[in-house]
Amino acid sequence: MPMVATPLDKKVSARQGYRDVQGISLSKRSKIGKAYSRFVHSMKLLLPVIAVILIIMIAIWPHLRTDSKRFSIGFSNIELSEAKDPSMINARYIGTDNDNQPFSITADIARRIEGNTENISLEFPKTDVTLKNGTWLVLTAQTGLYDRPSQYLELEGSVNLFHDSGYEMHTTSAGIDLANGAAEGHEPVMGQGPFGRINSEGFRLLNKGKTIIFTGKSKAKLYLNRINEKE
Repeated sequence: MPMVATPLDKKVSARQGYRDVQGISLSKRSKIGKAYSRFVHSMKLLLPVIAVILIIMIAIWPHLRTDSKRFSIGFSNIELSEAKDPSMINARYIGTDNDNQPFSITADIARRIEGNTENISLEFPKTDVTLKNGTWLVLTAQTGLYDRPSQYLELEGSVNLFHDSGYEMHTTSAGIDLANGAAEGHEPVMGQGPFGRINSEGFRLLNKGKTIIFTGKSKAKLYLNRINEKE
């Protein structure tokens, strides 16, 4: 005689199925919880180790960099035109003068002179000199030659000098003694500023632009009204 499921049997069967599903769900939750606990425990051990490594790297990093006569080089790209004559594109040279004041030289292209590792040929160089009082001095040219040991820079072609106070000079060649903050030129020079204009056969710049001496035959045009206003 076939057995007929009663409503009570159906309820019992439904409850049993629900318990089985609950048991599987609790088992999965237990496994996930254990995995998460292991992850948290691992991170508690790993993160302090990473922090200690970073602190050690920060502490020893300055000692890994060599200081060669307070001079460093930076560049964005390197183009090896020849194996023995590498060119540095967007080169940047950083150093300090005898008064420990910073200066920098940038150039579109910098090349080492063949057979002389101390001299660097520069194309479209720009020199920035910072003064103690916070003012600045900028020089630009078409080409340049930088002697690293003496910190002497020779500029050629459309040499321009700009001073923070509003003065500027233009000539065709000049020599810059970056170590002592001096410069000189022996080609015709034209200078102008808030108080007038001057043309001469050469110039000498001392004390990072605080004193400028115009040499040879000179001709000046002064704006007296501006001088009176200044007084």
